[in-house]
Amino acid sequence: MSVRSPLRRPAGKPVGGRPGARERGYDTKWDKERKKYLASNRHCVKCAQAGKVVEASTVDHIVPHRLGAARTPDEMAAGRKLFWDRKNWQSLCTTHHSSTKQREENGGGVRGTSLDGRPTDPAHPWNRWP
Repeated sequence: MSVRSPLRRPAGKPVGGRPGARERGYDTKWDKERKKYLASNRHCVKCAQAGKVVEASTVDHIVPHRLGAARTPDEMAAGRKLFWDRKNWQSLCTTHHSSTKQREENGGGVRGTSLDGRPTDPAHPWNRWP
């Protein structure tokens, strides 16, 4: 008798209540726009801030759109506006999107320093001084 891994799920079913990618707006139109954006913004912006040149693999929403959590028409409209606003997009490598960006969004702050040695977290006390 085969045992199903608890981490696997049937296609289209949410894990931990989170809607699937298609329900969060990542459809064929997004796939095309993502490809175009990465073609013209090829390098990870976080790596570039650290003086490195690394090819980007992900288009990230700088301000999270939260379409999957939207419950009202106003929340859906605001989420869609953020989702498609190209000024709200940035190219990231897998490492920065999967770890650094997630930590920032979950309240963990920004780690590291710039080339001049200042902390990169805008909320760090050193960055509050003029």
